[in-house]
Amino acid sequence: MSNTNYQQLTEIELRNYIKQHPEDEDAFQHYLAIIRAKPGRVVVSTEEQAVIEFQKRIQASKHQP
Repeated sequence: MSNTNYQQLTEIELRNYIKQHPEDEDAFQHYLAIIRAKPGRVVVSTEEQAVIEFQKRIQASKHQP
């Protein structure tokens, strides 16, 4: 367990902290909570699903003014 106050770190600072302290499970879980809370997040399980999602986003961007 760490004494780091994750609430006071920016997302970038927290990501960098996790890279430097990969054993800090609490920090990692807090970072995941931040990422999961972002709007428009899409979860894919396979490379094929990722390709389909990318294609959808490319098509949608072509139709925007």
